[in-house]
Amino acid sequence: MTSHEKIIIRLTKDPQEIAVCARMMSVSDPWITLEMNWEQCLKGFEGEYKEIYLVEAENNIAGFVIIQTSGTFSGYIQTICIDEAFRGMGFGKKLLQYCEERILKFSPNVFICVSSFNKGAIKLYYKFGFKLVGELDNFVKEGFTELLLRKTVGPRVGYRIHK
Repeated sequence: MTSHEKIIIRLTKDPQEIAVCARMMSVSDPWITLEMNWEQCLKGFEGEYKEIYLVEAENNIAGFVIIQTSGTFSGYIQTICIDEAFRGMGFGKKLLQYCEERILKFSPNVFICVSSFNKGAIKLYYKFGFKLVGELDNFVKEGFTELLLRKTVGPRVGYRIHK
């Protein structure tokens, strides 16, 4: 990523953009290893209380994130994916920073799950300040473990919402 390159992070609900994101997931790990096809990936975008943000560079969708904004795990980064052509350029860090800023407006906790075999993502999340809070065996697929990570600024009770 060059310093003059313009990076845009924006909310989307566009079905065509969501289809592009689902394809991006289905052709990259960890979703390949978990044997999740395009249709299964697409289902992950469905449901209430989800915000989908795109990161764009050079007029291309470079990646995206899905955030859960309500419920017990409000502030859960459900899915984060950077297109393989844009990996290693800082887009994942930018998207994580954006997520944290967005989530701290309504929750003191930022949660994320990561497949235990996804060593690069685990390293990034730990560097970013996430801590392991639990292991979920057979959560996404039989025979695989997801690590539940949390980054927090305090407990939910008494947390002041920032608008």
